[in-house]
Amino acid sequence: MSAILQTYNRKKISFKRGRGSYLYSNNGKKYLDFVQGIAVNSLGHSHPHLIKAVNAQSKKLWHVSNAFNIPEQEKLAKRLTQKTFANFVAFQNSGAEATELAIKIARKYFHSKGKPNKNRILCINNSFHGRTLATIFASNSKKMTEGFGPKVAGFDHFTFGNHKDLEKKITKKTAAIMIETIMGEGGIKVIPDFCLKGLRKLCNKKKILLILDEVQCGIGRSGKFFAFEYANIKPDIVPIAKGIGGGFPIGACLVNKKVASTMKPGSHGTTFGGNPLAMSVGNAVLDVIFKKNFLKNVRNISRYFKAKLNNIQLQNQKVIKEVRGTGLLLGLQVKVNQAKFIEKLMKEKLLTIRAAENVVRILPPLNVSKKEIDQAVTIINKVCKSYK
Repeated sequence: MSAILQTYNRKKISFKRGRGSYLYSNNGKKYLDFVQGIAVNSLGHSHPHLIKAVNAQSKKLWHVSNAFNIPEQEKLAKRLTQKTFANFVAFQNSGAEATELAIKIARKYFHSKGKPNKNRILCINNSFHGRTLATIFASNSKKMTEGFGPKVAGFDHFTFGNHKDLEKKITKKTAAIMIETIMGEGGIKVIPDFCLKGLRKLCNKKKILLILDEVQCGIGRSGKFFAFEYANIKPDIVPIAKGIGGGFPIGACLVNKKVASTMKPGSHGTTFGGNPLAMSVGNAVLDVIFKKNFLKNVRNISRYFKAKLNNIQLQNQKVIKEVRGTGLLLGLQVKVNQAKFIEKLMKEKLLTIRAAENVVRILPPLNVSKKEIDQAVTIINKVCKSYK
């Protein structure tokens, strides 16, 4: 019996190594990995530039306290602020921690303005913002909150796509609206550009903050560095993680100057966040993603992949209801048993993962090749045909 706490239904397979888009199991089989650690391995497995960065930094310095200046952290923060809306960055270890900090900053901002009761965050029902006590109640998913009461106060919720419900829920106590720009765990549901523009205008009108959770959809996953860039808006706070580390645990909270001014020494901290080893990996990831045409190539390969998936859907409408997503954050909403569909793909050596609403999540690395996309398309088509 395993000594690991049973919080996951793990597949009976393990891997000994990975290279690019592929994983190699301990029993010698080769799999096309379109999970990539759930959108974490943005550059695939064993990317040579990341290996070089880790090896070099590991021989110099792994960890020091944030009580000292960390040049690698300063470098990564500067690169992120130069390319985004943000003026400041606070490094964490995970997406949940980054989102917790986003909540803290929003509340602290209004407290500093003499409005301590303006502390509620408005979120989408059945979203996903992490697994801490605060973030599970921000998400308001029964499967995540059941048994973990008492309820963490300070969160209100509206239904996805219901604009009247959203406006109705904004009160004098609302400090911010927090949503995922693309809902990942919630079923690969994209917030349309016109909605994001409307949210920004609404937040301006109500004088509240806009928090866009880009933990899963950020760092090039959508084909833009941030998914909200398609809407040409600027949020106030953005938590990130996953892809920024390329497989190494890194989280961060990006903020504009307005809200950053309220956070003073002692208002937040982290033991491990922003350590030199993590920061060297984050900088190596940006070296690749910031290369000329890298994100353009992500958008091009995404259009190619999505067109192929739409074609499969048209030919297999009894199996696939809808193709969802943007960039290389894609999903197939299936009409058949989701778990069995994923299992069939796995038997054909294609790894995928579930999402809500019977969606099969497809997350290739951002540097996936056309040949690898074609291989995945062939497998998906074969599995669909098996239902006839």
